[in-house]
Amino acid sequence: MADRFPGYDVLAKRDTQSWNAPTRRAIDARLALPERDDALDARQLATLSAVAARIVPQPAGRAPVNTVAILLDKLARNAGDGFRPAALPPLAEAWRRGLDALDAEARARHGVPCASLADGLLDVLLRAVEAGDVISPAWGGLDPVLYWTWRLIPDLVAAYYAHPSAWSAMGFGGPASPRGYVRLDANRRDPWEAGEVGDDG
Repeated sequence: MADRFPGYDVLAKRDTQSWNAPTRRAIDARLALPERDDALDARQLATLSAVAARIVPQPAGRAPVNTVAILLDKLARNAGDGFRPAALPPLAEAWRRGLDALDAEARARHGVPCASLADGLLDVLLRAVEAGDVISPAWGGLDPVLYWTWRLIPDLVAAYYAHPSAWSAMGFGGPASPRGYVRLDANRRDPWEAGEVGDDG
């Protein structure tokens, strides 16, 4: 896919009036997050990395997004959202059980770990989980559709779009504190926002 915002980098605003000191600290900390080794075991981490690469692939031609590191930090802190369906375990437990079940599903269907599946086979597996079409007993009491809908997709997408490289790829101006946004009407943008290819402003 062609870059709709060529040359745009939201991080160029870091030291301008668009961002204040707390915003800089928050974004700097997010960019520096390592892939923690205390949230998942090695097999779970390999499964998460493979799934993340299919659900939220890296933005072409831009700095990589540390999606897995952002999610691992959330898991290590067991930082839930403050709500969840009663049938779904708490955040970290749901992720561990879900990743174990995904790996078991890959082994049951293809005889290899989830992380070893070719992209096409992994896509087929993920579509089956999304539809609730699973065969492995490892799912146990964990509803695959509930896991997909409430944990896997929302958490991966939220982690991905918490990163400035993803913001730049979609032309998002990022935090605007203290400057704020002024032109809030449809198809209007402030002068410091990214211009899309073919956009006359």
